[in-house]
Amino acid sequence: MWREFVADLRTQKLRTSLTVLGIAWGTVAVVVLLAFGVGLERQTKKRFHGLGDRIVILFGGRTTKPFAGFGDGRSIRLRAEDVPMLAREVQEIDQISPEFITRSARVRRGVKAATPAVTGILPVYGVMRNIIPEAAGRFINDRDVADRRRVAVLGDELAKLLFGDESGVGQQVLLGDTPFTVVGVMRPKLQNSSYQQRDKDRIFIPATTHYALFGDRFLNNIVYRARTSELTKPAERRVYETMGGKYKFDPDDKDALSFWDTSEWETRFEKMFVAFNIFFAIVGSFTLLVGGIGVANIMYIVVRERTREVGVRRAVGATRADIMRQFFAEAAMIVMMGATLGLLLSVGLVTALGALPIKEFVGVPTISPTVLGATLLLLALVAVAAGLLPARRAAALDPVEALRS
Repeated sequence: MWREFVADLRTQKLRTSLTVLGIAWGTVAVVVLLAFGVGLERQTKKRFHGLGDRIVILFGGRTTKPFAGFGDGRSIRLRAEDVPMLAREVQEIDQISPEFITRSARVRRGVKAATPAVTGILPVYGVMRNIIPEAAGRFINDRDVADRRRVAVLGDELAKLLFGDESGVGQQVLLGDTPFTVVGVMRPKLQNSSYQQRDKDRIFIPATTHYALFGDRFLNNIVYRARTSELTKPAERRVYETMGGKYKFDPDDKDALSFWDTSEWETRFEKMFVAFNIFFAIVGSFTLLVGGIGVANIMYIVVRERTREVGVRRAVGATRADIMRQFFAEAAMIVMMGATLGLLLSVGLVTALGALPIKEFVGVPTISPTVLGATLLLLALVAVAAGLLPARRAAALDPVEALRS
């Protein structure tokens, strides 16, 4: 069988080469498209987690229903005392922090200055929001909050603006006219969304210090995390009930408060990427299907050219299964050659594209086990479809008629 296949390759080099290239190109299309889909999905998730893992961001809203003698249209403004109340009353909440934000103060060091979002928070905020300090520093701690210390953690871009290549940890900056000691600089992270400013450009200080310095009565928002993802929605209902009891609004008035559930958004993104990957797979499969049609056409031509040979083989005792096995094997060999070439080209192309400075935007194309498995499955289907029908036609030839041709 191998000798016959090699002999056919030698007599029909151009025809076979073009067929192999068709399969190879289809394989490249499937692998590269799916690899880009996987890389883009991973990069988007990494950026999304830059905002925080499974956090809910609570904002005040405006009532739309009269309740307990109060009219509609009232603004619900969050206060610092709401945080310990929610932590106490809503058992589903695991971690919670207020968030004061002001942009009225400039941060200066010498002649370098910026006007970032000055953010007052509690220590647990860093854990929820994935704000990890560089090894030389730390985040805000409980003593900072209790003593209203004038300490700050800088976003990495803000630190670079103020200190350049120097380490800002242990040095001082002026927040307005008040000196603050930098105790930490945020480790760079990917973040594709925010509700005020990217964390890399912010300055974080203790919530108590923020209140003492700026005297804000109201919070910008509250950040919390439920004990498990399954408790996120029950926690939301309990927050409505608790806040409705304090501020006298209907717990069913969904506009009285505003929630940004990041886990819900992540689930939506996952569904969207499933659709993207299915689309990429379909596009690549059509290209591979064209190559499979080419293999089938070539095998039909081979069957017609070797009709007399089939007749001779049948005359000397070959069965229909022997004939079918021979032509099916030849089609499978062509597909295997094209698949091997395509996979090698795909690995090289994905490696080359991964070295380009594009990973910040689209991630690193990755040939994952899922991508490889899906590609091999498609190739197997193409091999069966392209080889089975021509092989059955060859096996169905009448030996007498075949010898007469």
